[in-house]
Amino acid sequence: MPAPVPRTRRRPYSAPRTGRRLPLRPVLPAALLLFLAVLARSGAAARAADFLDFGAGVLALVALTGTVVWGLAATDRRVLASGHRLLAQAVHRGTGVAGLGFLALHIGVKVARGQTTGRAAALPFADGARPALIGLGTLAAYGFLAVAVTGAARTAFTGRAAARWWRALHMTAYLAWSAALVHGLRAGRPAAGWVTAGYAVCVAAAAAALAYRLRADRRATRRAPEGRP
Repeated sequence: MPAPVPRTRRRPYSAPRTGRRLPLRPVLPAALLLFLAVLARSGAAARAADFLDFGAGVLALVALTGTVVWGLAATDRRVLASGHRLLAQAVHRGTGVAGLGFLALHIGVKVARGQTTGRAAALPFADGARPALIGLGTLAAYGFLAVAVTGAARTAFTGRAAARWWRALHMTAYLAWSAALVHGLRAGRPAAGWVTAGYAVCVAAAAAALAYRLRADRRATRRAPEGRP
């Protein structure tokens, strides 16, 4: 007798499930549009633009000052252990990315509001009204961008000569920071009290970190000949 053919069990037909959340999908874009309309009607968008017009540059300078300070701290070997230096390097990179983001936002807001032109933002000293002050901001932006690119491509600078070039390029951050400080204080409208205080804190922090770094380098240079045979 032929072997019995196994029967395949058919699953009972079930209608496709219609999730209860399906009707909410058309509601979400409508709710988002309603939210944006309320923001536009209440003037919140205009107030946010006014704040960014004045505060984005300040936030960029504060973040980039933190980048300079934490970069100096990451090179310290007397106070910080290796794990702490790695943490300082991470904060150094994070504040650098935040500073570049605020810097791009600052430039975009100024160009969008007609306070400068895209040509003046790209070419130093091309602004018709304030060429020197706006040009310092443009040079500072290019300096910070060059430092960020060389910092991200540090592994490409191998060898003593390349390492010296990397340090020289990375040291332009101090020049860019100084130019950004003058640009921030003089290029725009008169700074408020809290802005001036923030700039003063930035100067004090950068000066203290740089003074400590130079002092540590001098001590290391003095002790180096003593350890040699």
